[in-house]
Amino acid sequence: MTSRLTRTAAIALLAAGPLTLVTACAEKSGGSGGDAKSGAIAVEATDDACKLSRTSAPVGSIAFEVSNGGSKITEFYLYSPEGKVVSEVEGIGPGTSRQMTVKVTKAGAYATACKPGMVGDGIRGKFTVTAKGKG
Repeated sequence: MTSRLTRTAAIALLAAGPLTLVTACAEKSGGSGGDAKSGAIAVEATDDACKLSRTSAPVGSIAFEVSNGGSKITEFYLYSPEGKVVSEVEGIGPGTSRQMTVKVTKAGAYATACKPGMVGDGIRGKFTVTAKGKG
């Protein structure tokens, strides 16, 4: 029985090794590349600021990589031109990051918000969604 357990444990460790490597590579490549036109939009959220690497994108799938450099748990929102929540990502702890991908089908003047402490209207900014090919 000990031999069987040892063999099972060895197989599990061998299987987990490549996953760890892939995860490390994914984290490294997703880091500061957020300002590439075709990549995720980097969002630097702190206790008193919400900075985006770009403030416009064409209609379609838009990815935001939200990094929390503040001391409070934060949230990130994209609001429609009518002021309705299009998408949100919550529970971003200090020193962590999360990605939010949203499909936007209508061009217009949108808004973003970081909400340090997860309260109030947050720190708002303008975000423009352009017609395809005009980003």
